[in-house]
Amino acid sequence: MQPTLNQKFKIDYQYPVVFSRYIFELPNQILKDTLMQLAPSAAKVLVFLDHNVDRAHPHLRNKMQAYFDIHCPQIQLITKTITGGEPIKNERKHLFQLLSKIDQQHLDRHSLIFAIGGGAVLDAVGFAAAIAHRGIPIVRFPTTVLSQNDSGVGVKNSFNDFGKKNFLGTFAPPLAVINDSTFLETLDERDWRSGISEAVKVALIKDANFYETLVQKAEAVNNRNLDAMEEIIHRCADLHVAHIGLGGDPFEKGSSRPLDFGHWAAHKIEYLSNYQIRHGEAVATGIAIDCIYAHKIGKLSGEFLQAVLNLLRNYGFQLFHPELLPHIEEWKLWEGLEEFREHLGGELTILLIKGPGKPEEVHDIQKEVLLAAIKYLQAWEGEKPETKMLINNHAS
Repeated sequence: MQPTLNQKFKIDYQYPVVFSRYIFELPNQILKDTLMQLAPSAAKVLVFLDHNVDRAHPHLRNKMQAYFDIHCPQIQLITKTITGGEPIKNERKHLFQLLSKIDQQHLDRHSLIFAIGGGAVLDAVGFAAAIAHRGIPIVRFPTTVLSQNDSGVGVKNSFNDFGKKNFLGTFAPPLAVINDSTFLETLDERDWRSGISEAVKVALIKDANFYETLVQKAEAVNNRNLDAMEEIIHRCADLHVAHIGLGGDPFEKGSSRPLDFGHWAAHKIEYLSNYQIRHGEAVATGIAIDCIYAHKIGKLSGEFLQAVLNLLRNYGFQLFHPELLPHIEEWKLWEGLEEFREHLGGELTILLIKGPGKPEEVHDIQKEVLLAAIKYLQAWEGEKPETKMLINNHAS
């Protein structure tokens, strides 16, 4: 019998997360320089453009073409507008439309794909790029707060299937991430606010000083101050990138998912609402539930719990959604815990906090205490007159 062959090799992943404004304006040469450094032989770029971005920026296509005509004339640019928002991740037809376009344009591993859009578009296009030809390099252009400070700067791509959030997916780092904050100026209030929950999340588990910054910046952000939002996005992205690169488990081989604080409930809430509740909104609720639970089991002070709930309220989040009441009573939300565990396998590992920057992992969630936490949140949210009316109407 022949001896065992032991295979071992390492891959060094590096990619820039670039922060800029007006990335496709001719005087801005950051994109040209990035492409010349990272993909000097690329001859073709296929752009998948979120239809929401296309509508909000009607001259973007022409600006991109003019930019490439001047700065990268050797590259053929092809642009395809696609479905935006969570729907692109929910139906298999959208995935195969992406793959069909890649096939029709004869892209190969020396071509490039640009994904311009919100987090769902980046997830779906990233997944298609990762499985076409076993991987076509992709440059992400996140256009929402949530994608610029969280999902767009990481290494994951995904697609919803079998009734579960992100059931399909890959770990495939991008070639580069280009955060152009001018895309944020056209966001509606809901999307402008939504991504802040990810900043609250990472501040609570990583950085007490950043938490205080979020407290101080709430008024400016609510007044749509772009400088304040840029500061928050940059620090949030910095913390996410640092965790992925230095946390010791970039591809989540273990059972711990610190960056998914508040997410076990969030993913299930999105699904139970048929994705009418957006990811960032669901994360805000998930953070609230986990903080209340932590308080009820003696890990988090009542004073700091109120501070967190008030911070989320100050950023405009509705933390209890009356339409979820039937699902709570039927324990459908509870199923999210097992789905969260199953996504990685191994032991259930939920991150709670004892204070800002003071995380602690637990491996068991008490069902009755969790229900009490949700009921607490319902009552707390009901203190707002408009929400109390919604709850009373639902109960009647």
